[in-house]
Amino acid sequence: MMTVSHPWHGVPVGKNAPRVVNAIIEIPQGSRAKYEIDKDSGLLKLDRVIYSSFYYPVNYGFIPQTYGDDKDPLDILVITSLPVQALCLMEAKVMGVMQMVDSGDADDKIIAVAANDPSVNHYNNLEELPKHFFEELRHFFEEYKKLENKTVVVEEFGDKSTALKVIGDAAKLYNDTFRKQ
Repeated sequence: MMTVSHPWHGVPVGKNAPRVVNAIIEIPQGSRAKYEIDKDSGLLKLDRVIYSSFYYPVNYGFIPQTYGDDKDPLDILVITSLPVQALCLMEAKVMGVMQMVDSGDADDKIIAVAANDPSVNHYNNLEELPKHFFEELRHFFEEYKKLENKTVVVEEFGDKSTALKVIGDAAKLYNDTFRKQ
């Protein structure tokens, strides 16, 4: 039995990581609310409501026990057939990574499918997804902060091997940062 004290620190990255990881959803697909895990309490907090009439095109969350260059847990975008409840823990099959720069800082987003959703879990690689999916994702992330006078640039979509390296590096950085004691 697992006792969870904090969604970021108390849940493992996943027994089959980095190919299949645990994902904790913060923002359900279709939401305009930008929720984030509060790093101190572990509670879900409302960061803001998106300033423009944009909706998250996929479920947005993070991979526990990872640490990105932006000093946050590594972000993950999980494709499902339905929106997923916030704070849901789910297994996500990694397919690639969207590499972007948010206000000057690198901010990678792992792209995955829900391992337990038969409508999408047959996908294994980014190349299998429709071209329009990438155009919609790029458009959302490059535009949704414009009314806040912030700039986001989606640089490229990396393949599965790039994503696996990003996850491995983020898990190592987490261990180096939080398990030094």
